[in-house]
Amino acid sequence: MRSGIFLPLFDPVADPAVVARLAAEAEEAGWDGFFVWDHIRWREPVAAVGDAQITLAAVAAATDRIRLGPMVTPLARRRPVKVARETAALDLLSGGRLTFGVGLGSDEFGREYSMTGEELDDRRRARMLDEALEILTAAWSGEPVHHHGEHYTVDGIRFLPRPVQRPRVPVWVAGLPGRLRPMQRAVRYDGFVLVNLQSADQLAGIVDRLGELRRQAGHDGTAQYDVVAALELGVDPAPYLEAGATWWLLEFGWKEMSLDLVRGVIRDGPAIRAADETR
Repeated sequence: MRSGIFLPLFDPVADPAVVARLAAEAEEAGWDGFFVWDHIRWREPVAAVGDAQITLAAVAAATDRIRLGPMVTPLARRRPVKVARETAALDLLSGGRLTFGVGLGSDEFGREYSMTGEELDDRRRARMLDEALEILTAAWSGEPVHHHGEHYTVDGIRFLPRPVQRPRVPVWVAGLPGRLRPMQRAVRYDGFVLVNLQSADQLAGIVDRLGELRRQAGHDGTAQYDVVAALELGVDPAPYLEAGATWWLLEFGWKEMSLDLVRGVIRDGPAIRAADETR
């Protein structure tokens, strides 16, 4: 199982230069991944919010080995053609280390949809997410993209240069335990990120269900597929490894986060180090 830092870009870590230094320290301490929240605002008392894409570019330039990515980007509030350019550039800048986390997002914590006139209906945003993922997958191929959908149009644009990774940038789909639709979406891509996970037993059941869905979709059972457990500080990741997680992300809570806390945890290194350093 691989280990990652999972960081909200709020207040003390809203500065890309600060986060880049933290990522370099994480790489030196033996962490395998460095992932950041993707928001434009949050509820009070949070005031400063960092930009995920610019921050990840700084992280890519400051590191050599560690995987990186947004966790997660709510694609329904982004233009997929712009995301296609950004993700290709990040993968090139990092030498093929980008993992792209996606999900529906929520208006609950920061009202970042309702305050900016974005789509609020979950079902409509889900259709927008699926359509945007189709565009991204086509764009990463380097071939001309012809897409005429319910929400987006791309009429013959070729997105070059391509990302380093083939056949595409790995995509992790986020979802809550007990929600079937995100799991169905996730089996079409490269991994499933579980948020608000309550126990290792809960994870084990989800791993079994994902396996069933992947078999039904005709996927090779031997192919690499990631199951990602986002765990709070102090939770032992070992039972989640036994339950089938391939990654654990140490998630910092936004209320109690401080720069000293983040730096101390990073320098202590991961509780479980991956035996296999290849992906």
